[in-house]
Amino acid sequence: MKMIFNYNRRFFVLFIFTFIFSGSLMAANPKSLHDFTVTDIYGDEFNLSELKGKKVMIVNTASKCGLTPQYKSLEQLYKDNADNNFVIIGFPANNFMNQEPGTEEEIITFCEVNYGVTFPMMSKISVKGDDMHPLYQWLTQKDQNGVMDSEVSWNFQKYLVNEEGQLVQVFKPRQDPLSDEIVAWIKE
Repeated sequence: MKMIFNYNRRFFVLFIFTFIFSGSLMAANPKSLHDFTVTDIYGDEFNLSELKGKKVMIVNTASKCGLTPQYKSLEQLYKDNADNNFVIIGFPANNFMNQEPGTEEEIITFCEVNYGVTFPMMSKISVKGDDMHPLYQWLTQKDQNGVMDSEVSWNFQKYLVNEEGQLVQVFKPRQDPLSDEIVAWIKE
């Protein structure tokens, strides 16, 4: 009888150890960018797993912002680095002083006509508040991305994600997309 009790106790301890260890592994391996599917500006599903092997800049955009001219620099950065496995993904957002009030059709027309934008643009989302899009929850919460907490402070905040889909850095809205620091990261 004592032998069965010891066996059951060992089994129980092993079970608890395995449960705790597997839980800590799950916590140590947060989601990646590649786990998300979003909707592009034309209404089509865009599975971000298609970006495996590419460095990605995610930026929340707005058409009526003092920083809107960054579209030009973003487009130049995108074109200059097309051969470097790099992509920019724009997410229009109306979270700051109603600076992106337009429809998807109005937004893409504005971007193409005024700035020649060819990098992928997604449908309008919320990047903060109670209705924050799940991708931005991942980008801004360390318990989800495993790297850092951040807050989207304004339009044109830039999130850099590596080839494995892991967040690596955040740049504030006023950071020039063509800055030496961003260009060096793309080329490393």
